[in-house]
Amino acid sequence: MNDAEYKRFTDAAAQCQMTNAAFLAYAVDKAARDLTRTAAEIATERELIDELFAARRHLGRIHGLFNQVAKALNSGADVPHLDATVQAVLSAARRMEDATDALLARRDGGTAS
Repeated sequence: MNDAEYKRFTDAAAQCQMTNAAFLAYAVDKAARDLTRTAAEIATERELIDELFAARRHLGRIHGLFNQVAKALNSGADVPHLDATVQAVLSAARRMEDATDALLARRDGGTAS
């Protein structure tokens, strides 16, 4: 548990007017009573992280393709749909950034860094 997680944990225990041990026991008991939900929440975050890594790989491949387009343009080739393609890639990159920010905010308790 890092410092931010520990602070969130101790703040939550204090907010509930419980000791850290009592709060932890309560939280563990609550999670154990609904294993399906607990497993789904963990899987959802892992799946989201996997998708973000896949998107990053795809953006890396797109970077390579854009290098090929630049080489073609420098050789005098015509690229009629370049502007639309660039806008689509920028939009995808923004969506990836937004998804990453949302994941970090969720992990950090609502505050994106």
